[in-house]
Amino acid sequence: MNDQSPPDLIDIGQLLDQNQACLPKDFDPFDLQNLTAGTGTLPRLLREHARRRGTELALREKEMGVWRKYDWNHYYSQARRFALALLSLGFTRGDRIIIASENTPEWYYSDLGAELIGAIPIGIYPTNPWPELQHIARHSAAKLAVCGDQEQTDKVLEAQVSEGGLADLEYVVCVDTKGLRHYEQPYLKSFEALLSLGDAYLAENPDVDAKLDAMIDDTSPDDVALMVYTSGTTGPPKGAMLTHRNIIYSTYNYARSVGADTRGIEAVGYLPLCHAAERCYSMAMLLCVGGTVNFAESIDTVNENVREIAPSFMVGVPRIWEKMKESFEFRLKESGALQRNAANWLLKHGRRLDAIRHENGGNLTTGQRFQARLLHWLLFRNIQKYLGLDRTYHRLCGGASVSPETLKFFSMIGVPLSQGYGMTEVAGCVFVQKPGYFSLGGAGVAVEGTKYEIADDGEILIGGPAIFKGYFRDPAATSDTMQGDLLKTGDIVSQFDNGEISVVDRKKAIIITAGGKNIAPSEIENTIKDSPFIKEVIVTGEGRKFLGALIQIDFDNVGLWASEQDLSYTNYKSLSQRPEVRELVQTVVDGANARFARVENIRKFVILEKELDHDDGELTATQKVRRSIIDTKFARELEIIYGGSEK
Repeated sequence: MNDQSPPDLIDIGQLLDQNQACLPKDFDPFDLQNLTAGTGTLPRLLREHARRRGTELALREKEMGVWRKYDWNHYYSQARRFALALLSLGFTRGDRIIIASENTPEWYYSDLGAELIGAIPIGIYPTNPWPELQHIARHSAAKLAVCGDQEQTDKVLEAQVSEGGLADLEYVVCVDTKGLRHYEQPYLKSFEALLSLGDAYLAENPDVDAKLDAMIDDTSPDDVALMVYTSGTTGPPKGAMLTHRNIIYSTYNYARSVGADTRGIEAVGYLPLCHAAERCYSMAMLLCVGGTVNFAESIDTVNENVREIAPSFMVGVPRIWEKMKESFEFRLKESGALQRNAANWLLKHGRRLDAIRHENGGNLTTGQRFQARLLHWLLFRNIQKYLGLDRTYHRLCGGASVSPETLKFFSMIGVPLSQGYGMTEVAGCVFVQKPGYFSLGGAGVAVEGTKYEIADDGEILIGGPAIFKGYFRDPAATSDTMQGDLLKTGDIVSQFDNGEISVVDRKKAIIITAGGKNIAPSEIENTIKDSPFIKEVIVTGEGRKFLGALIQIDFDNVGLWASEQDLSYTNYKSLSQRPEVRELVQTVVDGANARFARVENIRKFVILEKELDHDDGELTATQKVRRSIIDTKFARELEIIYGGSEK
């Protein structure tokens, strides 16, 4: 590991005095060596931010059209009140709580409040139906549930009274109690009522304040900080135990790789906080480097909120970036003919210059640089402002493979997306693209301290301080995923000459046809999804003579196209089954086939009659297709593609 410490953000000499002797004299929460090897924990970072920059802005959320501001003192105070409430209820180190909510400041207060006393928070996707919530709550033996609103509260109450119940759950807390007036469960409290328990406990036991500080100091970097349940694409969700060291190491080294360690972050928090990416790159990143996290009003208002905030640091899954690109394209399509033709001419030249830049390792001639600057002032700076990205110094696209066309668009307009590679079990990204390592289709180089090997079959194995502690109550699964001190990721990668890795596909997703050809479906699927008319594609063909595809159209975009063609429809099914729509999709598939070898061509496809749905078990909570259920869930569609006897 590199011995060089990152620049100190605040003079540590202004921090320590005789009343803070509980901290070692050389403690600096922003020093990488202390963070990863000595004393760093998330609760200590929160406490130090409050001590050092208590009145500075930390969090912001929009309510009734107004952005409400919360400083570090408020953040820490609310977390302490939550921690004291847990102590008053008899919680001890290692107890678990679940949080089922959209992203709100109360999520942060609950998460860090639990960690202050060594309890372990577990996020539940707000889109999860109650059976999935019940599985996670039962498996983790959670004692308290924090619910965002009535909907999430109802799920918990349903899980309690349904078969199997929730024997360990003792308390249910709701943040937004609208609609709960007539609920009579004695164990159900409002969030504010819970915090008031902490206030009363402190008033009755003044010494508990010092006790809480001692608990923060006694927490080890190798203690479990939180658990993240995997999305369950290949089986039941498993609880990945992430330590403070895992999270801080992965997050801080990522920050150093992209320049966030010296700039801090101004971020919009909108991805589910129960996912490792949002947990690390809003909550943990804020604790590691400082800045502000702004909570989006909802997933539907992300584009609007990003334009309002103009963040400096932006993390998104492929669908978010694709929707941004599509929003500009449809805005352009609706503009006047003169404006549209001029923009298309400028975009054409922008693509040409960007291709030259990539071919020449980022270099342009003097004349080409002048052209690029002119394009920026005439069009691209306006696109950046329209998307809310004009102030960003870093933009990450992670979570799944992304269309090359999407990457080319953002690179062309001057805000290239950085791709990375990571997973829940390594607490975020441990490979990331940075200046000098921006190959199209690459996923970057390893962050400092990350070990890795590429096995003979192409699977990447990862080691280092970011590797998780194991799966909760599942030693067999933990053993199966480790090879010595290396994590078996299950991902097949290739490697460029410059050292960047490129993710080919999940090992279990590789299709072996009847002719013995190994095919990675994701590249084909992403090429088809380049079209704004296609929302999801599932390539099939395991053990078959040819490839087929199950295709879900984009209802909004195809609906707009249908209206322009004067085609009538009433719902998704009636639209998707129109012959004109099939012809449209056939054109898209034919265009994609032209880019691949014949053995990789889609010979037959079926347009799905309904949209894939999490509630129906077809998608995970992170909107990934559950490939394990394809043969049974889509048996009728596969019969149409292959027939009864084709193998």
